[in-house]
Amino acid sequence: MNILVVGSGAREHALCWVIAKSPLADRLYCAPGNAGIAHVATCLDVGVDDTPGLLAACRDHAIDFVVVGPEGPLVDGLADALAQAGIKVFGPSAAAAILEGSKGFMKDLCAQYGIPTAAYGRFTDAIAAKDFIARTGAPVVVKADGLAAGKGVIIAETVPDAHAAVDNILGGQFGEAGAELVIEEFMDGEEASFFALCDGTNVLPLAGAQDYKRVGDGDQGPNTGGMGAYSPAPVLDAAMATRVMAEIIRPTVAAMTAEGRPYQGVLYAGLMITADGPKLIEYNVRFGDPECQVLMARLASDLVPALMACADGGLDTITLDWKDEAALCVVMAANGYPGAYDKGSVIKNLDAADAMADVTVFHAGTATQDAATIATGGRVLGVTALGSTIAAAQQNTYAAVDLINWPGGFCRRDIGWRALDR
Repeated sequence: MNILVVGSGAREHALCWVIAKSPLADRLYCAPGNAGIAHVATCLDVGVDDTPGLLAACRDHAIDFVVVGPEGPLVDGLADALAQAGIKVFGPSAAAAILEGSKGFMKDLCAQYGIPTAAYGRFTDAIAAKDFIARTGAPVVVKADGLAAGKGVIIAETVPDAHAAVDNILGGQFGEAGAELVIEEFMDGEEASFFALCDGTNVLPLAGAQDYKRVGDGDQGPNTGGMGAYSPAPVLDAAMATRVMAEIIRPTVAAMTAEGRPYQGVLYAGLMITADGPKLIEYNVRFGDPECQVLMARLASDLVPALMACADGGLDTITLDWKDEAALCVVMAANGYPGAYDKGSVIKNLDAADAMADVTVFHAGTATQDAATIATGGRVLGVTALGSTIAAAQQNTYAAVDLINWPGGFCRRDIGWRALDR
């Protein structure tokens, strides 16, 4: 069958890389794709937010199945439009994608159905928000309600910092995403990422991972879309994964069905593993980036039947096998990221890094210009490697990073430290 992947990041490169291996994939397309994706799929010059263009591309290329990568089109209803056109799609409806589209909705759902999460308040008024902060104290977490490209979460260490975050968000720092904000108690513990596939009724847990949001070594600096990840996550052992499924994932899927919003797609739970057990930080309605890269590197099964089962039902008949090796991804970003950054710098020696055993260089913000690979985004590459342990995967990944010649970029040098410290 003909498959279209929607997106242009390293997450979509990883999905294309795995889907291209499936015997079910006769022709693989990606819209719009990037320079790396072009090696495994035919790239179509259609933006992720161009729903009419994507529907036309599906007609023109006889697409049988669409896999939607990023959250924006899902929140905006792309899955609904495809389904209405009779095209099978992996990804939740707009009604279900509100789990990521509104942090306030997610928190209210947790409160109503007893899903463990941090205490919170929802605000559109700065004075009321600051009154809540005065009662809660600091540290406290201030979040833009809507989609903010992974940057709409501020951990305020002091009350003045929290007040500044309130003023900035409600003042337009994140546009419409900050018309409302959520303020949460600060939770102590270790963060982890948990993924599960859902068909509206059945749930299939995937491997766990941990990512690194802060831009600098030692978890310093502002939040980003993600600077690296690894899988498996030692904190998510079998017993903890069982608790996450029983206390968080399955109750959420049941709650969404009860609310008339059945969830079909991948459910990505950002967790805090506290002394009292797992608590939900937030939900995402798509694979994480860079977590997707390490999950796909470890996957030993054909992914396509599982993705199709999310759309068709029958996920309870699907099993997935995982490699014993660990995987680790290091994100290489353009100098200046997550602030203003330059575009157009040339990246050299990618082929040498990609040729290393157990290494795959996933592209995010790249394009081809005059036969050269150039950087076009903030997060540009996701260098990913397998290893017998997380330490071995880390060594292999950084060996590949060090082969890449890109003065216009940088990376963290400590991805994996949490697991190694354990």
